[in-house]
Amino acid sequence: MLEKNRLSELHGLLAIVQSIDIGVVVIDRNYRVEVWNTFMENRSGRLPSEAFGRSFFELFPEVDEAWFRRKVETVATLGTPVFTIWEQRPYLLHFKNYQPITGLEDFMYQNTTILPLKGLSGVVDQVCLLIYDVTDVATNRHQLQAANRELQRLSSTDRLTGLYNRGHWEERLRQEFARYSRSGGQASLVMFDIDHFKRINDSYGHQTGDAVIRRVADAVRMTVRDSDIAGRYGGEEFAVLLPDTDRDGARIFAERLRGAVQEQRVSYEGQSVCFTISLGVAESTQAVLGAEQLIAMSDRALYESKAQGRNRTSLYGVDVAAEK
Repeated sequence: MLEKNRLSELHGLLAIVQSIDIGVVVIDRNYRVEVWNTFMENRSGRLPSEAFGRSFFELFPEVDEAWFRRKVETVATLGTPVFTIWEQRPYLLHFKNYQPITGLEDFMYQNTTILPLKGLSGVVDQVCLLIYDVTDVATNRHQLQAANRELQRLSSTDRLTGLYNRGHWEERLRQEFARYSRSGGQASLVMFDIDHFKRINDSYGHQTGDAVIRRVADAVRMTVRDSDIAGRYGGEEFAVLLPDTDRDGARIFAERLRGAVQEQRVSYEGQSVCFTISLGVAESTQAVLGAEQLIAMSDRALYESKAQGRNRTSLYGVDVAAEK
C-alpha cells in the first residue's frame, strides 16, 4: 500500500512537471539530460526521446560551458541553489520568442534557478534547472526605459532645431566650466545669430524663418565634433561650447561654420532665400570667473561682429578689447 502511494505521488509530481509553464531539465553530474518537460520540448523543438542521455552542452552549444560548469559545481559542493536574472544574463538557453504580446523581442528573456538534487546517500548526484520565461517583464522594462530616454531627450532638446534647448545647454556649460576650473583645462565658446532675421520673417513669413533656423542648425550639426556642446540659445541665437579648444582653434571652427551657413538656401515661392550669421568667440582662461562671464565675453564679441557689418567672426581679447 505504501509503495502504491509513493508511485501515485511520483506520478502526480511528474504530471505537474510536465504541465507547468516553466522549463524543467534534470542533468546528472556528467551533464547528461535525465528529465525534459513539455515546456522544453515545445521551446527547443526536441522530443524527450531526443534529449534523454545527451550532453547538455551538445543540446545547447550557445551555453558558456566554463561558466555553467562553475555554477553547477558550486551548487553540488555547497548543496544550495544558484540564481541568474535576465538583467545580468539575458538568457541561458537561446529560445525564440513566440509570444504575441511580447513579440517585440527576438528571443526569450529568462531567469534561471539551478537546484541541487540529493540521492538517498545525501550526495548531490543530479542538478535541476528551472527556466522562467520573463520576456514580458523585460519588454515592459525596455519600453519604460525607452520612454524615459525619450522624455529626457524632449526635456533637453529644442523642438525646432533638435539641438539642446537653452536650459539644458546652460546646465552643460556650467558642468563643463566647473570641470575646466578643477583640471586647469581650456575651452572656447562661440555665440552667433542669424543676420537680419527680422527682415527674413517680415519678407518671407515665419514658416520661412523657421526653415532658416533649421538649416542653420543642420550646418551646426555638420560642423561640430562629437565632444562639442551645441544649443539654441533663444530665437535666432545659438551657442557652441568647444572643449579643449583655444580661441585660434575656435576661430577656425567659427569661420568654417560661417561658410557652411552662407552656402545654405531656403526656397520661398520659387525664390532662393540666402542668409548669413555673425559670430563671437571667447576663450575660457583662469581669469574668467564663471560661465556667465564667458557668455558675456562671447556675446560682446558677437555684437562687435554685427557692428562691423555682420557675416564675420570676432574674438574677445583680439578683435574686442578685454575689459580692464
